[in-house]
Formats: sequence, structure tokens, C-alpha cells
Amino acid sequence: MRPETRFLIAGLGSAASTANAVRPAARSGPASVPSFAFGLVPSELPLQAGVLELASAALLARSGGTRGWRGKLGLAAHAASAAGLVALHRNAGKTAAVLEAALQDELGTEYRNRISASFTPRPEVPLTRRQLALPDMRARRRFRASRDIAYGDAGVRNHLDVWRRADLAPDAKAPVLLQVHGGGWTMGQKEGQAEALMSHLAERGWVCVTINYRLSPRATWPDLIVDVKKALAWTKQTIGEHGGDPDFVAITGGSAGGHLSSLAALTPHVKEFQPGFEDADTSVVAAVPFYGVYDFVNRHGTGRSDMEGFLGKKVFKSTLADDRHTWEQASTMSHVGPHAPPFFVLHGTNDSLVPVEQARSFVDELRKESCQPVVYAELPGAQHAYETFPSIRAHASAHAVERFLAVVRSEHTSR
Repeated sequence: MRPETRFLIAGLGSAASTANAVRPAARSGPASVPSFAFGLVPSELPLQAGVLELASAALLARSGGTRGWRGKLGLAAHAASAAGLVALHRNAGKTAAVLEAALQDELGTEYRNRISASFTPRPEVPLTRRQLALPDMRARRRFRASRDIAYGDAGVRNHLDVWRRADLAPDAKAPVLLQVHGGGWTMGQKEGQAEALMSHLAERGWVCVTINYRLSPRATWPDLIVDVKKALAWTKQTIGEHGGDPDFVAITGGSAGGHLSSLAALTPHVKEFQPGFEDADTSVVAAVPFYGVYDFVNRHGTGRSDMEGFLGKKVFKSTLADDRHTWEQASTMSHVGPHAPPFFVLHGTNDSLVPVEQARSFVDELRKESCQPVVYAELPGAQHAYETFPSIRAHASAHAVERFLAVVRSEHTSR
């Protein structure tokens, strides 16, 4: 293949990847999965993606790739990709303002005055150029204090890790966050997700618990939520030994973890989800689901039309038509009510796997029924799983979640 042809192909590939990050090629159907896979990195790490593209283009150009009309067209494609990556970077920079506006809309413009002095977050420090260029990937090494603790009898799928600062006093009674990983109910593990959020909170004196749970298709619903409840029960009973406060446990998770965490938050007294430990306390003080699935019966038409077959075959081992009660009971949206704890729901407008419209409908339903605040942040340009990288959006989200939980903690303590 001629050098200029290789240069052109590389340029067109880069431009297509960047265009998909700016505006996903598909948000439903089979094409949505590759749209997500190829869009996440340039969406969340555009500077790093740009450096790699520049290096590749330079190598191809040295061998004569810029010659002739193919070379000129390749240059134009590379330039278009670079411009798009710069736009993605600038768009991500708006995240902090969007999150602050969401908090103010629900909690009031003076919401920071509701935070007790002892719980006031330190001023947010923007990411430095070095941090932007070389994201810190060592958080787990710094804060994971205990690993592979068994909370149930399902082997490795019932293991959890505890994150905290090394100097946290054993009797600190620190606030606790429990993290539930995503992975479409069929894959995933306690490592690798929400680590920007957990490291930020651990640095600020929190204790974080991140869990495995049984996965489908080997596990059948409700095994997955039963495990999340078991982990919550373990946390409430045991976290004091790790410096945590069992009376202040919040829950978070992304994607399938967003579903499971939000469902757990709304069902502390649903006995079917706690077989054998029906009387255990699994309540939480707040829930922070990221890009979650909230409805399996698609009652508002805001979910994926192609999810029913997957769920029936892999998770429920039944059809919606034959077992609607189970499907409805597994849907977070079925459990909204005045008993709901405070919620902070986050979702990206570019999500290719879970429609942002479902987050909107869930928030609308929750706000109609809940007696507690329901903060909703819709992040422009954010793809599914956006906060799995230590990116600008993940950094801003961690600070916003901390402020939200500081309000919850202040008002919880004052009761």
C-alpha cells in the first residue's frame, strides 16, 4: 500500500472516531455497542487521543504520506480530528458548571451554607496540566486497605475491598460509600470502576467499600440484588472495625451498578431481596447512581427496545409477558415513594448504551413521590462509563458528589 494511502486511511479513521465521540453514530441497536467502545476514550481523554493520533500521523508523514491528493486529503482529515478533539476537551471543561447548576437547582443557590463547618469540602482544585496529560492511575494502590473480604458464601463473587486512608483512626466513624460495579449484569468486578470518586472521598477521610456480586447467566434474578443487600448488611454490621460509621452509609454504582444501587436504596424493607436475613438493616442515607437502567418494563418508552430479549435470556430466565411481576419488582422505577433517600442522578447526553431519556423519566417519577432532594445532572457530551477514567468529568463529578453528600451528612447529623 502506498504511503499516502496509509496516511489517508489513518486520517479518515481518526476523523471518524472523533466524530463518533462528538456525536455517537448510534444510540440504539447493535451499532450502539461499537459506537460506545470507540467513543469513550476520545470523549474522556481527548488530549491523550490527540497525542497518539499526532504521533501516528507524524510517522506516516515521514515516509511520504502527505504527497499528492491523497496526502492532502489525509492532512485535512487529521486536522478535522484534531479540531474535534479540542472541542471535546473544551466541552468536558463545562462539566463543573453543569454539576454546580444541578445542585443549586435542587438544593438552592445557598446550599453550601447548609453544610456543617466540620463537613465543609476543601475548595475544588482544578486539574493541573500534568494531571491532564498523565492521569493518576495509582489510586487503588494508595487507598485499598483491605481486599477480598468475604461478605457471603459465593466465593470470589462475594468478596469486597475497603478503601481508606492509612492514617484513618480505627474509631474515626467516617462516612461510608458502597460502590456497585457495572457490566450489564453479566461481567465486571470490584476493581476498575468509580476509582476517581472513591480515591477522592478516601483522601477526604471517607471509607469506601467496593463489591463483587454474582453475575448472570450463572446467577438468576434476584441473586444479584440479594448480594448487594448482603454487602450492605455486612457494611452496617462490620464497617466500624475499619473506621467507618455504620449509621452513615451511602451507595453508588454505574450502569448495571446504577440499577442495583438505586434499587437497593429504594427497597430496604423488600423481604424478597433479603432471603435469610430479612431483619438486617440495609437502608442507606443517600444514593448516587451513574448512567443507570431504572426500568425493565419500559413503561414510558424511554428504555432500549432491544434489552428485553437480553434480560429474559441472561438475567431473568423468563419473558416479560410470562413473569411481569418479577420484571416490575426488579425495576427501580417501581419502588419510588416518599420513603426514598436523597438521590443524585448523573447521566451523559452522548450515552450510547443507556438512553438519557430513561434517567429523565426516572427523575420525574422520583421527584413526584420523594420527600427528599432529587438532584439530576445531565452532562453534555458524556458517554456511558465516562467516570471510569480519571478525566475532567470524573474529577468534577467527584467534587460535586462530595458536596451533595456533605449536605446530606450535615442534615443527617443534625436530626
